[in-house]
Amino acid sequence: MRTEPAVLVLEDGRRYEGRAYGAVGRTLGEAVFATGMTGYQETLTDPSYAGQIVMMTAPHIGNTGVNDLDKESSKIWVAGFVVRDPSRVVSNFRAERSLDDDLATDGVVGISGIDTRAVTRHIRSFGAMRAGIFSGDDYDLSQTEQLNTVRSGAGMVGQNLSSTVSTPERYTVPAVGEKVGTVAVLDLGVKTSTVGYLSQQGFDVVVLPEATTGDDLIELAPDALFYSNGPGDPEASEAHVELLQTSLRSGTPFFGICFGNQLLGRALGFDTYKLPFGHRGINQPVLDRVTGRVEITSQNHGFAVDAPRDGVIESPAGFGRVEVSHVSLNDDVVEGLRCLDIDAFSVQYHPEAAAGPHDSQYLFDRFRDMIVAKKSAAPATDDDASFEGDHQ
Repeated sequence: MRTEPAVLVLEDGRRYEGRAYGAVGRTLGEAVFATGMTGYQETLTDPSYAGQIVMMTAPHIGNTGVNDLDKESSKIWVAGFVVRDPSRVVSNFRAERSLDDDLATDGVVGISGIDTRAVTRHIRSFGAMRAGIFSGDDYDLSQTEQLNTVRSGAGMVGQNLSSTVSTPERYTVPAVGEKVGTVAVLDLGVKTSTVGYLSQQGFDVVVLPEATTGDDLIELAPDALFYSNGPGDPEASEAHVELLQTSLRSGTPFFGICFGNQLLGRALGFDTYKLPFGHRGINQPVLDRVTGRVEITSQNHGFAVDAPRDGVIESPAGFGRVEVSHVSLNDDVVEGLRCLDIDAFSVQYHPEAAAGPHDSQYLFDRFRDMIVAKKSAAPATDDDASFEGDHQ
């Protein structure tokens, strides 16, 4: 167990003294908390956490170590990591390394030994805010200099982080079993499990860089388009909104999760807004308003769609009738959208359950059924280039 001092500094001046954990130095980001009791490795490697200092509310972290199988991307994406009690030993037959080792290898500055309940209550009261972790030589900086450094950092509002986390090159994951069709995934921070679930539904999954253009999609002519989770402010992603609007007008079926839900909302003509402290964890209750079923979901988002909760509404952008299909049972936040006149729907949570409950995996089946129905209804002479049709 490391003994070097470290300090977590919030932009409102609050300070929490602890011990260095992972890499030593300084890091800046938005301080948020995640309520999952398990799944810390999936959290750390989720690209949606880019730019954020993540604090785990579960007190004991690291006991099962880390392995390569549970990684949701190629690296740890969090800007910093905050825990109360890091495990002194690793005890799991699947473990390949310790969490501390991976944090240090990926250069992630962390802090342990602080009262995470107190920090969580503070963030719940005053909202997510800019923060910094200082250890090593940076711990010896004056309190004024540390606070000024934190306050000079960028907030999450207005940030477009998609280019930071997206794949630089297109790649394809082939369908498992009988091929149903091709799905284009716009990688805004996609998780490995999401791509895996789509391929298991019988799709060739073509993962595209976030800078993909409408012409690129026309050339690919996918059977459907999928927008992934990802970090940043949806209002700063207008190019992705315009690309989605073009795709929707072409009649291409669409499914979006998390960030993809926010971008569908904006494409339909609704606004988005920043939540006070967001939803992050694997125990978030959501009501499916169509079936009345309650799902326990995995979530990681700090922004939400601002749309009327009750009744069927007309899309302000001209895409027909829309309804809010899911809502949060904690705070009534919009958790899903369903279009009634075009083939498009989205949810604010993570149905791939990495980590988390499996209540929502049926959504991948729903997406598959939508595509199969669309292809079955197409004329016999249709060459599947449906995306191209409305561009001529």
